Amino acid sequence: MIITIDGKQCSCEKGEFLLQVARRNGIYIPTLCHHEALPGQGCCRVCIVEVDEGKGPKIVVSCVYPVERECIVSTDSDKVRSQRGMILSLLHKRAPDSELIAQMCTHYGAPPLERLKPVDSGKCILCGLCTRACAELSVGAISTVNRGVTKEVATPYHDESPVCVGCGSCASVCPTDAIPLTETADTRTIWGKTFTLVRCTHCGAVIGTAEELALAAQKTGEEPEKLCERCRKAALAQVLAHTYGDQ
Repeated sequence: MIITIDGKQCSCEKGEFLLQVARRNGIYIPTLCHHEALPGQGCCRVCIVEVDEGKGPKIVVSCVYPVERECIVSTDSDKVRSQRGMILSLLHKRAPDSELIAQMCTHYGAPPLERLKPVDSGKCILCGLCTRACAELSVGAISTVNRGVTKEVATPYHDESPVCVGCGSCASVCPTDAIPLTETADTRTIWGKTFTLVRCTHCGAVIGTAEELALAAQKTGEEPEKLCERCRKAALAQVLAHTYGDQ
């Protein structure tokens, strides 16, 4: 199937999401709540585009909109920029300390919305990427709590989570750097809890926390090698060379 995005003809499979098609063809669509490691959710609405399938243009959320027929897509029309700017203005009220949101507001000419009072401080836009990453890739140590303007992401009762392993998945997927993570030579601190770092026995690179490796051992039933990915590949290459090198 062929669709047209910003004047460029792009091939795609039926049911493929518009954002995937655009990115594969080198066409930029801004996103906040989307991460390649997780399914799309259409939460932030920043990735809206204008689609015309023959019955007139309409605004859709590209990360969760499947291509069903030939269409013409505009990622930066006047209507898209206007609505995207309004969305970013509202997100900026939610996360007034986020430099990324402020820059996007400037780029898209977001209206100031002075009649709306921002929250006191913060960078979190409540996109949910962190809680989904924690649930799907780790142990579900964090979740959204409260409602309305007091809604936030936190550990239960804001205490140290007994199940958090300090993997940092939540911080790595956060689009606005709202989750503080600090490291020293031997420790990592996140969500008010400090973890001991484990280093590669060959090169000394950090491979995770002791709790993270213990969780991996529990899930696999095997004690994981204390090797980073690069040293693990090098060790495997040596084994293969020794085994098949003379053949």
